Amino acid sequence: MTATSTLSLRISPKDRALIDRAAESQSKSRTEFMLDAARVAATDELLDKRLFFLDEKEFAAFEQVLAEAAHISEIAEKLRKRPLPWKD
Repeated sequence: MTATSTLSLRISPKDRALIDRAAESQSKSRTEFMLDAARVAATDELLDKRLFFLDEKEFAAFEQVLAEAAHISEIAEKLRKRPLPWKD
């Protein structure tokens, strides 16, 4: 992937030194390290909003609510068709 834009941050010298040490420990540049960390954090955040786990009883109740909420199906279909924000 080719970089096409710039992102500028103001950080404390202490935070910059911490990031530099961590990047060095992984044999990465500061930019590579920060981009990798930001991608992981962004993906986790977005998945946390979309992925949930239910036991059998909770899933049955969830399915029942979905079956009774026919008017929501149009909204759900629009959401289902949206591109996944963590994919290019």
